[in-house]
Amino acid sequence: MGCSIVGWAHVPFGKHTASSLEKLIVGVADEALSNSAIDPSEIGGTWLGNLNGGFVSDIFASSLILQSDDRLRWAASTRVENACASGAAAINAACDAIEAGRINAALVVGAELMTQRDTLAVTNILAGCSYVPEEASIGLTFPGIFAEFATAYFDEYGDHSEVLAKIAAKNHANGVKNPLAQMRKDLGFDFCNTVSIKNPIIAAPLRMTDCSLVSDGAAALVIVDSRRAKEFERAVTFRARAQVSDFLPMSRRALLDFEGPKRAWARAYADAGCSTNDLSFAEVHDCFTIAELLSYEAMGLAPKGEGRRALDDGTVYLGGRLPVNASGGLKAKGHPIGATGVSMHVIAAMQLCGEAGEFQVDHPKLGGVFNMGGSAVANYVSILERTR
Repeated sequence: MGCSIVGWAHVPFGKHTASSLEKLIVGVADEALSNSAIDPSEIGGTWLGNLNGGFVSDIFASSLILQSDDRLRWAASTRVENACASGAAAINAACDAIEAGRINAALVVGAELMTQRDTLAVTNILAGCSYVPEEASIGLTFPGIFAEFATAYFDEYGDHSEVLAKIAAKNHANGVKNPLAQMRKDLGFDFCNTVSIKNPIIAAPLRMTDCSLVSDGAAALVIVDSRRAKEFERAVTFRARAQVSDFLPMSRRALLDFEGPKRAWARAYADAGCSTNDLSFAEVHDCFTIAELLSYEAMGLAPKGEGRRALDDGTVYLGGRLPVNASGGLKAKGHPIGATGVSMHVIAAMQLCGEAGEFQVDHPKLGGVFNMGGSAVANYVSILERTR
């Protein structure tokens, strides 16, 4: 028994100042149901990926999904929170229920409304996703946390500021092609590589262009037992999915090992019976550019300390052997926390079904998705293929 995605929805990420969390959730839920053409009464459970943490007052939001169609009433509804991996966590929970035989169809929504709070409030909320006694409590924010990863990398392998700028420039160029992206502007390498009033240092050595965006947005998936896939117009199947969790305190981990992501990728490859060389594209968690660089190494694109190779030889660019973040990634597409993991899977499904428009990868067969929570603490990898 396996799980297949048979429908999806995705709003453009950005500032939805006139919206509410409920409107975002209901909008994508309704669209995903329509996209799949499933009878809503067949949905056995709904899952909502949503961090909240104080972004909005809607704490008990799981059953808001039911507002999209009265036929969803009585479906078991659950809100899932696992930091920035809340979306992938919701997907995994839905797939677990399907594979356990409890239900045969699920509706998964990821949503976040962040921009109603100011930058300081957002920063403080997200800091709570760290190990508070040793990190947030001493004023360490997530830019500061990933600056520690970058500093450690630079100390070990030399200054890679230009490499991080190449990642930022690549993802912004990709975002121009994606109508769902929050920031559709090609900033160029020179801008990303130069500290300026418009691109200041946020937490040395990370500049503003090394950091993902504060975003509102939502995405949704209809997932069914793969034995039902033939009932639908198209189906994208989970060939593998893996979850690996690491210790929360950074002090208990060797940062440059990026071991949680590495183990998640290894487990997914083993379960899928494939390797990095078999992937056609990947959507990875570039909350900061250093995270994408480390992801190249974790997923097997380059040896430890040599992630820049994947940029230097063109592998990860659109048109390269394995495009990474063709959507623009979190860097340009945006990062509404609870929506991100679901968004990545929607993007992968679009790619595999040839529906990605200007950012379409050529003839994709297998897609990889890596969604991460915290400082490489919650790690989810999916390997997807089109089966119908």
